[in-house]
Amino acid sequence: MLRLILGFLLLFFSSVWAGEIPLGLPPVPVPADNPITPAKVALGKRLFNDTRFSADGTVSCATCHDPQMAFVDGLPVSEGIKGLKGTRNAPTVINAAYYTSQFWDGRRKTLEEQALDPFVNPVEHGLKSHEPIVKICREDPLYRKAFKEAFGISPQEITIDHVVKAIAAFERTVISGNSPFDRYYFGGEENAISEAAKRGFKLFQTKARCQDCHRLDQSFALFTDNKFHNLGVGMEKILPRFREIINTYRRAKKEGLKLDEKVLTSSEISELGRFAVTLKLRDVGAFKTPTLRNVAVTAPYMHDGSIETLEEVIELYNQGGHKNPFLASGIRPLNLTEQEKKDLVEFLKSLTSPEYQHLLRK
Repeated sequence: MLRLILGFLLLFFSSVWAGEIPLGLPPVPVPADNPITPAKVALGKRLFNDTRFSADGTVSCATCHDPQMAFVDGLPVSEGIKGLKGTRNAPTVINAAYYTSQFWDGRRKTLEEQALDPFVNPVEHGLKSHEPIVKICREDPLYRKAFKEAFGISPQEITIDHVVKAIAAFERTVISGNSPFDRYYFGGEENAISEAAKRGFKLFQTKARCQDCHRLDQSFALFTDNKFHNLGVGMEKILPRFREIINTYRRAKKEGLKLDEKVLTSSEISELGRFAVTLKLRDVGAFKTPTLRNVAVTAPYMHDGSIETLEEVIELYNQGGHKNPFLASGIRPLNLTEQEKKDLVEFLKSLTSPEYQHLLRK
């Protein structure tokens, strides 16, 4: 029991070295092989913002996950080197540390694994391999010193694994709670949110059925079930040729196709969603439930960025999604009134943390 308690305390303090855990959030999960330290986080932040890690020197992680824009880029689908466009909307990095899988289709389990892919994706950073990144880190005097401080290694010992561990450590500090809703619900501050937001929260729990997937727990709220669901968004692109597309994809996967590359370069494969990872028909068109924290400042929405406003998102759910053979069983018409829709929007706005309040549309 003592060992268990000590283990928990170690996890707790390693996740909050930079300060107290924000109201409404649990301790950040930290892998045993990548503990968080100030030196590692500082290094990860520098790596996150370095445009030299791209084929034309114009793209960094922050290009699509801009800290000044709540770690998104505001585009329907992200743009990489030479203005090339992918097929997916850039999800915010905020609170990504709490996801049990990464990317819209969950094809990577950890932040470390996720950080590897964009560098060598032809429409993102566009590098042929990770070697140019390692070379820069081994030769740059600032990086040489920073890797020594963070990992205790010499320049020639630096590998891409060290690079992504530092980036992941930084991303685990990008957490955000303390929203007006948190002060109301977890802090007992009755006047922290408006009456409209309170009505919206009641709808969230009941008639609107949002809480089924955007989970709320007794002592914290991640607002995601970390599962995958088909809402029908984008399904019209693949249904006419559905059998042909999935059979072709299955053959290609057996032959060793690069999934990360195909997802961002083929609109048809992109729309397969979780199926592209599992090859299970029930996962066709299913995408990860995103957190609702700061959702009012991270538009546009859905995996393809096809919905511009919260009002449109609520209308999609109100209509019962877009009908298709793989529609999630819990998605059905809600019959919300116009006032109820407005109240839900006010509730969603109340999930905006103080550091991002200035991004709310007036």
